Amino acid sequence: MYLIGFPLLVITFAIYNMIAFLTPSLAWTANIATIHLISGQDWTVTPEDILLALAIVLLGIEVVKATRMGIRGLMDHILSMVLFIVMLVEFLLVARAGTSTFFILMVISLVDVLAGFIITARTAQRDIQIDRTVDPPV
Repeated sequence: MYLIGFPLLVITFAIYNMIAFLTPSLAWTANIATIHLISGQDWTVTPEDILLALAIVLLGIEVVKATRMGIRGLMDHILSMVLFIVMLVEFLLVARAGTSTFFILMVISLVDVLAGFIITARTAQRDIQIDRTVDPPV
């Protein structure tokens, strides 16, 4: 799998920025579809719902990827940290990124960074190798 060194949450970051900057008239809470549920409730689907659901699915994949050891796993952690820092800076400095949708995407990115480092640290504690010494012939 070649996506090991690539943080998948970049996809949702790119989608958000493309929609926010290329189609500024689109409201994140605009109604895309209404689904009538068996309970009688109507569920309205918004672009925000779809993007956040995608981000959560990608976060699950990122957590599974964090269990891998090696240089690609380390690079993935570094790139995830860089992505979080870029998102934080954009949230603080860019007006179109100052939305609840972007904030939740940024928190999901933070969870990815923390989970990656915590899982790697916990796995490294269990990855103890014992060297066997060969007794000299008598």
